[in-house]
Amino acid sequence: MANERTEKLGIVGSGTIGAGLARAAADAGIDVLVWARVPERARARLKRDLPVTNDLAALADRELVVESVAEELETKRELLGRLDAALPADTVLASTTSSLSVAELARASGRPERFGALHVFNPVEKMKLVELAFPAEASEETRSLLHGVCEQLGKVAVEVPDVPGFVVNRLLFPYLFDAVRLLEETGLEPQAIDTCMKLGAGHPMGPLALLDFVGLDVSAAIGESIGVEIPPRVRELIAQGRLGRKTKAGFYEYE
Repeated sequence: MANERTEKLGIVGSGTIGAGLARAAADAGIDVLVWARVPERARARLKRDLPVTNDLAALADRELVVESVAEELETKRELLGRLDAALPADTVLASTTSSLSVAELARASGRPERFGALHVFNPVEKMKLVELAFPAEASEETRSLLHGVCEQLGKVAVEVPDVPGFVVNRLLFPYLFDAVRLLEETGLEPQAIDTCMKLGAGHPMGPLALLDFVGLDVSAAIGESIGVEIPPRVRELIAQGRLGRKTKAGFYEYE
């Protein structure tokens, strides 16, 4: 049986992932409406002429609404509760969480049978994988809709268990933080470590450059959620405000 499709998608949040998902959906021909606290700032991030609102009730005609705000449990819980109150009972809610408990978020949504995690990867327009995770209560219709949206976006969906970090982050971040510990222990330059892993292991990006790309604050939050010790060097850079590419400085300096 074919998966369901959506004609009207709502995205709540206009950060890197939310904006990327909005652009990818628009490119796929989906009617997209973005909610943001500051619409003017969101429009600049979207770099597209897409509709933006700061009224959650404006999302009431959407078949699927995807929450994409900061990777903080309380922030997401609060927002999902507001969405539950503002949207019709049959609206499906999803989250772009990369590491938080889907079961907890589903409870916060007030509609666990109509909830799932839609973990897209940055940059959304280019990365093919989507990790899908569902609470036990999720209906077959909900599962079909999220799989169908992935097909519409031209992505490969892999259904993963509701475990901290799912599959990719569960395996990736211990490796990334081991690279930082190697730097701390040996005094090697970031470029040396990254070159070794790019040329010796065939990785498209070295681990330290990848941490900068993800954002050191986001990386630390993911590490904590999956129970991985955060190296002191990462915490030092965060304290200095060197969060990676988004602040023009992390392990590397950026123009």
